[in-house]
Amino acid sequence: MIATDKPIVLFGGGGFVGRHVAQELLSRGYRVRIAQRDARQAMGIRTLGGMGQTQFVAVDITDVGQVAAALEGASAAINLVGLLTGNMEAVHSLGARNIAQAAAAAGLASLVQISAIGADANSASAYGRTKAEGEAAVRAHFPSATILRPSIIFGQDDQFTNRFARLIVTASSVPVLHAVPVIRAATRFQPVHVADVAHAIALAAIEPRLHAGRTYELGGPDILSLREINGWIADQIGRDCKFLPIPDGVAKALATSTGWAPGAPITRDQFEMLLTDNVVAPGAPGFESFGITPAPMAAIAPAWLDQYRKHGRFGSTARA
Repeated sequence: MIATDKPIVLFGGGGFVGRHVAQELLSRGYRVRIAQRDARQAMGIRTLGGMGQTQFVAVDITDVGQVAAALEGASAAINLVGLLTGNMEAVHSLGARNIAQAAAAAGLASLVQISAIGADANSASAYGRTKAEGEAAVRAHFPSATILRPSIIFGQDDQFTNRFARLIVTASSVPVLHAVPVIRAATRFQPVHVADVAHAIALAAIEPRLHAGRTYELGGPDILSLREINGWIADQIGRDCKFLPIPDGVAKALATSTGWAPGAPITRDQFEMLLTDNVVAPGAPGFESFGITPAPMAAIAPAWLDQYRKHGRFGSTARA
């Protein structure tokens, strides 16, 4: 394991996954340095560790000088930065290259790159394509880096289970609707809990000899379609509603014509990503390599889905 006297730099450490990674590392006695564009958004992490255990620095990962400064005196780095909209090439590709180059120049013991299942240089989606470009850049400049590709990540503060739950509540509360539109209802995912992903990320960073140069795909124990996920959430929150699969032609037209607008239900790029399943490839190494048994969504998500029941956790119970 790497020494605990030098900080591990978490690029994007104040985000949904980053906060859990920071907590995992802090609980193991490591110092962490949170590096992101607006470091003030991550100040809550300070309470997770001891005095002086957490540092904060404002960094734009497209600026190679700022990246290099953030890595001064560090032992390892983890790149958690990702976008679903905006200039993905600058962040996923250029940003990853900057971090890998600076990490190599600084002589870091390990580098962990967080990518995604679906990363593919030939992807029709900018997200999948730029994630693959980022992987290639990291491999070129820091060959011993560990690359992790998770499926969709769920957790109490996610934009996954909570978003679907809110849509279901809205639909079930409006008699005229009483149906939730589902785009690409048959597309399958392998939902994975954020704590399990954070655990694997931390181990990859602090045990570089065991995971150097490898790529892992991280998926939960269950493979579910979007229709099944929505139906399960509706059952958990006791909401009676129907689900309306949207034909691909209609969904594509909607994504193309309105996807550019703030708050749009889906962008064209997200639609392209939904055209393929988001599951672990056959034979790909995953959680078992870290000695982790991932938790199913059904064992954890009900704890925060209670809030979407008609009378909260004291109201209607999940339907059988």
